[in-house]
Amino acid sequence: MIRTATPDDVSLIHTLVRELAEYEKEPHEARATEAQLHDALFGERPAAYAHIAVDDATGRPVGFSLWFLNFSTWRGVHGIYLEDLYVRPEARGGGHGKALLRELARICVERGYERLEWSVLNWNAPSIAFYEAMGARPQDEWTVYRLTDGALAELGAR
Repeated sequence: MIRTATPDDVSLIHTLVRELAEYEKEPHEARATEAQLHDALFGERPAAYAHIAVDDATGRPVGFSLWFLNFSTWRGVHGIYLEDLYVRPEARGGGHGKALLRELARICVERGYERLEWSVLNWNAPSIAFYEAMGARPQDEWTVYRLTDGALAELGAR
C-alpha cells in the first residue's frame, strides 16, 4: 500500500533519509532536521512531497519516496523529480519500490506531466537493474553538477 505522507510521518521520513544516506555511504551529508523536512513538506509553501510504502501484512512503514516538481522548457510542462526512493532492506523484493514509482507515474499521467526523472549512483547495480526493468533509461549524455558548502558560498558572495 502506498499513501501520501502526513505531518505525523516527518520523524519516520527523517529516519528513512538517514538510512538511505547510510546505504549510499554518505551519512555525514544527511544534515536535514525534522523541522526542515516538516517545513519543506507541510509548511506555508511546500516545496516537496512524499509517499510512504506500508507493508500490507504488518501495517508497518517500509519505505518512502520524496519528490518535487521540475519544469521542462522543451515540453512546456512540469515533471516530477524523484529526490529519494528508499525501501528498507528487509522489505526489498516485495514490490514496494515499484509501487512507489507507479504512484508517481500515475500522478504524472493524471496531471499531464511528461517526465519522471531521478538520479542513481553509478555503483548501485541493483537499483539500476530495477529501474531498467521498468523501462527507465539512463541519460548518459548529461553530467550532474553540484555546488555546495564553500564553493557555493564563494560563488554566491561575488
